[in-house]
Parts: sequence; C-alpha cells; structure tokens
Amino acid sequence: MIKWQLPKRIFTSLLLVFILSNCSIVTFGQGNFEKKVFKASDGFDLNYQILFPENYDESKSYPLVLFLHGAGERGSDNEKQLKHGVKLFTTAENRAKFPCIVIAPQCPQESYWSSVEVSRDKYPLVLNFDYTRPSNPPLNAAIELVKEMIASKKAIKKQVYITGLSMGGMGTYEAVYKHPKLFAAAMPICGGGDEDKFTKAMAKVPFWIFHGDADAVVGVENSREAVAILKSLKANVTYTEYPGVNHNSWDNAFAEPEFLNWMFSKRK
Repeated sequence: MIKWQLPKRIFTSLLLVFILSNCSIVTFGQGNFEKKVFKASDGFDLNYQILFPENYDESKSYPLVLFLHGAGERGSDNEKQLKHGVKLFTTAENRAKFPCIVIAPQCPQESYWSSVEVSRDKYPLVLNFDYTRPSNPPLNAAIELVKEMIASKKAIKKQVYITGLSMGGMGTYEAVYKHPKLFAAAMPICGGGDEDKFTKAMAKVPFWIFHGDADAVVGVENSREAVAILKSLKANVTYTEYPGVNHNSWDNAFAEPEFLNWMFSKRK
C-alpha cells in the first residue's frame, strides 16, 4: 500500500485553513456579533458590533435595532457594549421569529451618548440635559451609520428601532428628539432626558419606558417626568415601573415577554 505524506509545513497550513474556515461558519451560524469600525463624515471613528439575521440575504432589507449601552460599558475594546441586553437578540427562538440587524456601537470612555452634564456629588445623579447643544460625536456617528444602512437598502426604512439602558436610555431620548422621523419605536430603560424640550414630532414615535422605583443612580423621577410630558403631547406611551428594583432595571425590561413583540409590531 502506498502511503501519501504531505510535507509538515503544507499539512499545518491546510489544517489551519480548515479550522479557520469552520470557525467562521460556526460563528456566523451561532449569530455572533461582528466587530467593525465606522468612520463618520466628521472623521470620528465609531467602534461597533453588528448582528445580521441567520441566513442573511444581501438582496433583502431587514428591520434594524440600534442598541445604546450604559456608562459602565464605555471604552475602546469594542466588546463591553455587549455586556447587557443584546443576548436577547441572539437566542435561536428570537432569531427565527424576529430576523433583524442589530447595531451595538461603543461610546468612548470620555464621552456620553447624550448632551448631558453629570454631577456625581450625590446620588441619584444630578443630570443637566441641554438639547440645544449639538449631539455628541458618538451619537452623531451612530445615527449616520443607521442612515447609511437604510440608504444601502440593508435596513427597512419603516422599521428602525432604538433602545438603550441608563446612559443609553438618555441617548435614546435625544436620538428620537433630534431624529423623530427615523425611528418606528423607542424603548429607553432607566434613562432621562431634556423633557422640557420634548416636541410633538418626537411624540409621534411610540415609547415603552422602563425604570425601577428604587433606582439609586438615575432617579425614577426622570422616567416619570418623561412619561408625563410625552402623554401631554398625546404620545403613544407605555410605562413599566418595577417596585423595589434598583438601577439594573434592564434585567427586568429585557425579560419582558412582550419586549420584542411590541418593538417589531411598530412601523412608521
């Protein structure tokens, strides 16, 4: 019997190619997020991760979700922004039921999603929002990325959604305020905003707002006031307040059985 033997170097190279090829298939099949960097028109580099639907078809357009993380996940590693919440979109059941594109950008350590000054002298935090200021570069870049996804027909224009927790909840309000025609629904969690600036245009976007009434970081009054103002503007607002829950009300919110059903039921 003839024994075929490949040179060790060639065998090793072929084995490595095989492993990497299979790893990429497994990674895509499991619905892992992909790391990317978006260069905005102002030159700002936005780290983000993106999740495509299973069996993604480039010829089709999909609903898009913009996910804004909290202050604790800021940085430059392009990883920490996936710590809370986004796993909801990666379960086999939800990927089958709600095929969508999820964009999870990362805000740099020194910045915020929202135009806010934060006083940490006491808790709950003292938050001074000012929507008359230009939006911060990270939020601008995230919005520009979303618009690019729409322009390239990857995302369905009438099905763009935004959610965020804590600092990301604050960014959610500002994003809808600055770009009310962009979003089909908004779901801010334990956030707050410049409620006195809320507009009728903003109120055309359906909101589901979440907060814990024992929040020692971002006081529940922020959400209560946002709800009151939005309702006064005749907005479609659902509000869920969790008794005894501290700042981590995102755990409760993302566990809501109707979270994704409600989100994807909304269209512009």
